[in-house]
Amino acid sequence: MSAQKKKATVFRCSSCGHEEAKWLGRCPSCGEWNTLREAAASVSAARAAGTAERYSLPLSAVDPAEGSRFSSGMAEVDRVLGGGVMKGSSVLVGGEPGIGKSTLLLQVAARAEVSGRVLYVSGEESAPQIRLRADRLGLSREGLEILCSGDLELVLDSLQKLKPRAVVIDSLQTLRSEEAGSVPGTVNQVKYCALALSEWAKESGSAVFLVAHVTKEGAIAGPKAAEHMVDAVLYFEQTDGELRFLRATKNRFGSTDEVGLFTMTETGLAEVADPSRLFLTRRDGGLPPGAAVAPLWEGSRCLLAEIQALTVPAKASLTRVYSDRVDAGRVARIAAVLERHAGLRFSDQDIYVNVAGGMRIAEPGADLAVAAALYSARSGLALPDRTAVAGELSLAGEVRPVRRMRARVRACGALGYSEVLGPPPEAGEAEPGWSGAATVLEAIRRLFGPRTASKTPRPVPEGEDARPPSAARAAGKGGTE
Repeated sequence: MSAQKKKATVFRCSSCGHEEAKWLGRCPSCGEWNTLREAAASVSAARAAGTAERYSLPLSAVDPAEGSRFSSGMAEVDRVLGGGVMKGSSVLVGGEPGIGKSTLLLQVAARAEVSGRVLYVSGEESAPQIRLRADRLGLSREGLEILCSGDLELVLDSLQKLKPRAVVIDSLQTLRSEEAGSVPGTVNQVKYCALALSEWAKESGSAVFLVAHVTKEGAIAGPKAAEHMVDAVLYFEQTDGELRFLRATKNRFGSTDEVGLFTMTETGLAEVADPSRLFLTRRDGGLPPGAAVAPLWEGSRCLLAEIQALTVPAKASLTRVYSDRVDAGRVARIAAVLERHAGLRFSDQDIYVNVAGGMRIAEPGADLAVAAALYSARSGLALPDRTAVAGELSLAGEVRPVRRMRARVRACGALGYSEVLGPPPEAGEAEPGWSGAATVLEAIRRLFGPRTASKTPRPVPEGEDARPPSAARAAGKGGTE
């Protein structure tokens, strides 16, 4: 009779997860004392010992159909994921508390166009709470299962029995495994649970959505290694109103340039059907001084956003830039380009920049619109009505080309904008309504007239009014300068 094989054990640190073959008083990895506890060897260690074997196979033998996609039931989610949910993928979704992560993924779980069962695992809510939310949202699906537990071993057992085609874990920080310690949310627990669920998704061919908490800085809580383990990382952001943005910072199966747009309603998250006008301020008459409209290319569509600027004399010797929707360093650089190449001084001004609707802008094509808004705010002159501005600015004051400029011009024309000022069109690229400017000084002259910028760029001397004579006379002694 063969002797029964002894179960492999290791000594694992409860603080950092480091493993040793024998007990030590102090963990050699994190330096904590008396934290090593005896535990069963992990699955990865058992595989390394030879209890499980896997063999390589030729790339030509892999069936490409196994990596096909299915629709999440929400077009904006499919857009951000690159055309749908990839089978066998793991997706990490992070966002602020109360922003609607659970609502979004419950809607995905109920609407996903996939055959078979869908499992919704919650470690934060009870089954009656989830049922009440589903009834309020009007969600129902045949084969939607609910499991309220934070025990990873129980969750994995349920996955093996049910074999669902899509799984939602709400949330990753509430899962715990005895293999990784007894306290959920630790660094070791997050890494261990994320790896176990990602491996199950690849082996089973099912899609797994993991809800993640975020820190006060806005980053996903836990180790960065958890983001490396999954296939896609999505951030759910909120503006001051009811608008929500879904962005991808990592996507192995698609682009990270797409943005999903939602609004929070009484019946859950609703997709924005026509986002073109969403970030434009409705007003009677033209634009006020300090406002410029920029056509921004986000992923596969053009969005028009209104960029607002305000300059006021600095109350101290140190001037500041206040901008949270556009990077403050970028605003300071554009102001420096204007000061050097358009003869307008900002060195004694506090600068405020905002984007209507609360959208964050990182695209280089918004540089020229920010410059136009700053010049307009500083000079007190408004931009021409029904005119949009797009282009990238170099430190030499040049207006550089931006991608999909013709598509931007057509999108502006569809919304009633008669002119789009941007980089000069190349041969054969001309589009009705597209006006070109090679430099920022030329762009300023086209927008505000030939007398608004000096022929020879120079810094404005101390005490000299930076506005055109007409604007200065109109302001009089009671002006804002």
